[in-house]
Amino acid sequence: MMMTTHIPLHGLVAATHTPFHTDGSLHLEVVAAQAAHLVKNGVGTAFIGGSTGESASLALEERLALADRWFAVVAGQPLRLVVHVGANCLADARALARHAGERGAAAVSALAPSYFKPRSLDVLIDCCAEIAAAAPQTPFYYYDIPALTGITFSSAEFLEKAPGRIPNLAGIKFTNADLMTYQYCLRSGFDVPYGMDEHMLGALAMGARGAVGSGFNFAAPIYHRMMAAFAAGDMETARAEQFRGVELIRLLAGYGYMAAAKAVMEMLGVAVGAPRLPQAPLRAAQRESLQRDLEALGFFSWIR
Repeated sequence: MMMTTHIPLHGLVAATHTPFHTDGSLHLEVVAAQAAHLVKNGVGTAFIGGSTGESASLALEERLALADRWFAVVAGQPLRLVVHVGANCLADARALARHAGERGAAAVSALAPSYFKPRSLDVLIDCCAEIAAAAPQTPFYYYDIPALTGITFSSAEFLEKAPGRIPNLAGIKFTNADLMTYQYCLRSGFDVPYGMDEHMLGALAMGARGAVGSGFNFAAPIYHRMMAAFAAGDMETARAEQFRGVELIRLLAGYGYMAAAKAVMEMLGVAVGAPRLPQAPLRAAQRESLQRDLEALGFFSWIR
């Protein structure tokens, strides 16, 4: 098999939700609506089964089925798929990577095992190397998200040490507020899409070319305008758009970010359902309050 052509993750990459029925089972029929919504809003790549996709709450068989549905839906569409394959069980991660590679994923990505944590950077690289080797022709991105994994090894050092052991290493999904380290990563020659919507303008100022975020599911127009303003040197507009994103994130976080974000998708006509426990769903009164707050904020006019 030939190496999948590596196209860097530039522009907006939406970290997609996993859709559920009211009983918590997978609702894979919604994937088509998710994909259409992304294409309509100018998002060219979906990052599936990650943190936003509640991967830690999905069984292996569900993650495989989710990926299969996305691959079936995007066939013939201008939408690339990056599949998150990380798991505490490396055998599961390898199976997911192999599955995604065989189906032609644009890339695979994996966060570190986090229950039994790697005790050194070398052990972390060993873990990533095992996963990446299961899809050797597919670009591999390490997923750095210390707020959730508790893994704080330097991503810059990872990019220095890992290439010799991970031949298909493409870069890092950098979901980390450390913009100092981010600058070193950007100078490594690897692709390093940024992963925190609320800091995106700062990352652009450091040299970011792309970003992976949950907000791009429902607020892509805000971030498209911000990127365009930044590219044009219109920092006043870029800062105003970034602050809209910040206000939106703060509002959703006040309700419980995952449940609120999935409720917003339903308001936009893409019924991805509530999150799975241990993330609590919104009550009916909370959903009504959230919609009123979004209207007062101006959100629905921002995304037209």
